[in-house]
Amino acid sequence: MGRAFEFRKARKMKRWSAMSKAFTRIGKDIVMAVKEGGPDPDSNSRLRAVIQNAKSVNMPKDNIERAIKRASDKSQGDYKEVVFEGYAPHGIAILVETATDNNTRTVANVRSYFNKCEGSLGTSGSVVFMFDHTCNFKIKGEALDLEELELELIDFGVEEIFEDTDEDADGNEINSVMVYAPFESFGKIQSYLEDNNIEILSSGFERIPQVTKSLTPEQAEDVEKLLEKLEEDDDVQHVYHTMEETAD
Repeated sequence: MGRAFEFRKARKMKRWSAMSKAFTRIGKDIVMAVKEGGPDPDSNSRLRAVIQNAKSVNMPKDNIERAIKRASDKSQGDYKEVVFEGYAPHGIAILVETATDNNTRTVANVRSYFNKCEGSLGTSGSVVFMFDHTCNFKIKGEALDLEELELELIDFGVEEIFEDTDEDADGNEINSVMVYAPFESFGKIQSYLEDNNIEILSSGFERIPQVTKSLTPEQAEDVEKLLEKLEEDDDVQHVYHTMEETAD
């Protein structure tokens, strides 16, 4: 197994457990997708992907439809995607992805979190090079030959394919397959999977740290304080860092 497998194994045990936060993030994703490509998922591949993600976290169908209708309203403001970079205590690089309708507010909030937690907000380009920007797909694993699928997708730049397990709302184990590739491969892989009737359960983008740093429990606690403040902010979509994590 490679870096993507270890990264996912550690992260899925820790972050974004609250459904209310997940629904907020997906609601913004729906607005941005509709503003970009219209309200019809059949002709808007980005919206199709967001709807799949909404279903994967059990977002009610009515909520999804209301969000699409709201996003189609001309009075609905748009969200701008802004990335912040900086350092937490103990030399841990932090990359924060936000979706905001008020950049002044978001900048002020993010800067205050870094300052309060003895970190430092950096300039654009200061840490982003430490992360590989990837796309990923979770697909239904039944009746799939992984070796054959990997051979089919290798021309699209796929770097890792591995079996994975999750639990549904009732605690039942769900078997799936994860596909990781460079960020720019998303559209081609999405088209291939859809054209071959391979069910996409969810998809998205992640920043995988190239190198991680091990900290003592006390040092890790200092970093966690900053991560928690960032992740609680409504404008923040995702937070990535170079601190070594485990799934335990």
